[in-house]
Amino acid sequence: MDNSGVRPESRSTAGTGSGAPADRDALAATALFGARLPMAVHYAQRLATDGVVRGLIGPRETDRLWERHLLNCAAVTELLPAEASVTDVGSGAGLPGIVLAIARPDLTVTLVEPLARRTAFLSEVISDLALPNVTVVRARAEEAAGTLPPADVVTARAVAPLDRLAAWCLPLVRVGGRLLALKGATAADEVAAHRVAVARLGGSDPAVRQCGAPLLDPPTTVVEIVRERAAIPPTTSSPPRPKPARGRRVRR
Repeated sequence: MDNSGVRPESRSTAGTGSGAPADRDALAATALFGARLPMAVHYAQRLATDGVVRGLIGPRETDRLWERHLLNCAAVTELLPAEASVTDVGSGAGLPGIVLAIARPDLTVTLVEPLARRTAFLSEVISDLALPNVTVVRARAEEAAGTLPPADVVTARAVAPLDRLAAWCLPLVRVGGRLLALKGATAADEVAAHRVAVARLGGSDPAVRQCGAPLLDPPTTVVEIVRERAAIPPTTSSPPRPKPARGRRVRR
């Protein structure tokens, strides 16, 4: 393996075919991936071929893998501190977890995904790209809580509405760490609708961040939540039942 991180046998196809970014995306791809761009190209090839055949990526997504998926995910690296531990919930085909691990080799990334066919694909990609900083865990987020070490950052992309996402992800974040939820145009509406639920789950007031400007148009929208404390337990809606009165025994 050379310094680019791509296996020599993969080099012949790393810059050609469907994996290469289009001209409009080349500048952003170079800026976000730097010397590890050939690894990102090879990963894009895997998504466009095996990813489609195995039902992890829709066939219509292959022409916009870079602008809609890889660059959208890579932009989040600007919110990640150096040498952070990252848990990616619902990784699917590796978005954003694999992308973050390629762009930032200083990160330690754990991919949490419950479906076997997806974890198999993720494990193959990790081996193919020789990513020593990535681990795959087959589990649901709620199952992983308490078994995985609390992470500095938990990421999730297109997994669930913000209230459910916070319930699944905040227990995986260390106190003081952050949940970064990649969202779309409705991010502000979700924040307004679920602010109270997030607070009850121990999260800070959600903040909407824009990542990747001016490289990306539109930039990546991320909802950032800091885990401030443990969740507040739910209160009971009815008072506790009184204990039954003890009657005196009547001697016969």
